Amino acid sequence: MAPRALVERLRTESGAALLLVGVTVLALVWANSPLSGAYTHLWETSVNLDVGELRFDMDLHHWVNDGLMVLFFFVIGLEVRQELSIGSLRQRSQRLVPLVAGTAGVLVPALVYLAVAGGAAPQGWGVVVGTDTAFLLGVLALVGPAMSNQLRVFLMTLTVVDDFLSVAIIGVFYSDDVRIGPLVLAVVCLGVLWLLGRMRQWRSAPYVVVIVVLWGATVQAGVHPSIAGMVAGLLVPAAVTRRADVLHAKSLFRAYWQSPDAAGARNVQAGLARSISVNHRLHEVLRGPVSLVVVPVFALANAGIDLRGGALADALGSAITWGVVAGLVVGKLVGVSLGTWTALRMRLGLLPDGVGPGSVLGGAALSGIGFTVSLLVVNLAFPDPADAQAATVGVLLAMALASVLGWLIFTVARVRWGETTADLPVTLAPPVDDELDHVRGDPDAAHTVVEYLDFQCPFCARVTGMNVELHEHFGDRVRYVVRHLPLPDVHPQAFLAAVASEAAHRQGQFWEMHDVLFSHQSQLELDDLRGYAADLGLDLARFDADLDDEELHDLVRAHAASAAASGARGTPTFFLDGHRHRGPHDARTLAAAIEAAESDPAARRRS
Repeated sequence: MAPRALVERLRTESGAALLLVGVTVLALVWANSPLSGAYTHLWETSVNLDVGELRFDMDLHHWVNDGLMVLFFFVIGLEVRQELSIGSLRQRSQRLVPLVAGTAGVLVPALVYLAVAGGAAPQGWGVVVGTDTAFLLGVLALVGPAMSNQLRVFLMTLTVVDDFLSVAIIGVFYSDDVRIGPLVLAVVCLGVLWLLGRMRQWRSAPYVVVIVVLWGATVQAGVHPSIAGMVAGLLVPAAVTRRADVLHAKSLFRAYWQSPDAAGARNVQAGLARSISVNHRLHEVLRGPVSLVVVPVFALANAGIDLRGGALADALGSAITWGVVAGLVVGKLVGVSLGTWTALRMRLGLLPDGVGPGSVLGGAALSGIGFTVSLLVVNLAFPDPADAQAATVGVLLAMALASVLGWLIFTVARVRWGETTADLPVTLAPPVDDELDHVRGDPDAAHTVVEYLDFQCPFCARVTGMNVELHEHFGDRVRYVVRHLPLPDVHPQAFLAAVASEAAHRQGQFWEMHDVLFSHQSQLELDDLRGYAADLGLDLARFDADLDDEELHDLVRAHAASAAASGARGTPTFFLDGHRHRGPHDARTLAAAIEAAESDPAARRRS
């Protein structure tokens, strides 16, 4: 496999999980080989850093756990902020079920651990509260349903709660000898990050500088820096990309294209940066190094335990080992499942579409993969090497057992309960009807592109010009169909605009009204719509009557219902030859998917 292809494979969730497994095995083999002394010596190497009167004197093992891992928790914080601002935690109906499930998935494992090992080492309860999100999603990709995106979203939302609580527990219960001066500086840094967000600072450099100071302050204060990483990520603002910013970046690039020079290139870079939130930019830059470097290095530094000389037998006879195993494997399964069931019974929300009870049970089992967070807490909770060794064996054993248990549950769910997927539908329902649908192009075209649109959506095809580019590329080989999916919670005028287009259709001018509405997205009030109808020469009396016609309102609702039945949840959503397209929806990507479908029909289902 070529190096580039290998890196791309490792960047996938399943690839990252396999990488972690490989590194974990390497650490175990190294620590139990004749070269075990080199392994121990490597991580005990002292690395000193002096900054003025400040001195950071730690061995390499602590630099990994207290330094590199801050990036890991910072990325988690960025992801939590994204979910809170624009993702699955934004709406109450979407966040309450995973919130309850995630909280129960922290409390129940801790209680299970204390019931099994509380008499021997009660301080170890924090080992079983966390879930390794990256590892969980990687194993899900390997053993879960072939299509499990909705389950993946549910589990990610659940582990967001899990991770937040876990980091809070680390910061509160596993920090000691706190120094007030550096702690005050850390709080000031958090205040500066909040101010940068409030000031809508779009450059990433100020955030990075403050976060570095924050890390140093928390280390000097004696507080575990994981909590600083998480909170810092939470304070970096995330926002939906605005069409106006994209258009501004486009104008800057056009100027550079017409007159390329260094100043123009710098303006383009700044314009592109301003169009994407600093949260998303930092996340895009860091997620690759964190998954491919930081977490594997952490695994190499922490998973290498010497099991020779009866150490494994001692660990298997320790209450700590089995307390960790029971807490992660049994506690997570029971806690997450019970929390989900309780939230559903209390009608706090619903499971994502396409996710059945078997999938929830399988995901709950996989949440017993603690690994990264668990190994970090092992080093904080157990000063005795023998106890730490027993806990590490428990974490590794739980990882294997949770993965096998998840696979078994998913298999039973598929065979006995018919849960072959845990995702939204991917097939267009109902199929295109030439008599009922709005079709542009040759009715006998080889390919059909269907777009669910919202007339206020700033990224739908008419605005971006995507449909024009597809026609220029394929000519009469592609026909273009539109259906309505107004999103009234974010675009309040979209529904009436959709009805207006159907009213224009009754007078034979749907596409003319379609183009006018997209050309005036910010002006879609009733008087505006009547003005556009007049400009098009429509009969206004008939147009007004049709706007009030409940039959047209039902037609728009029927389009929205077909979107739900087809798996479309936002705009624009495209279907290529009857199959929902997933991924980027620029003209080049869609054209490539259509061309791939011509040579390999199965490619439509993978697009």
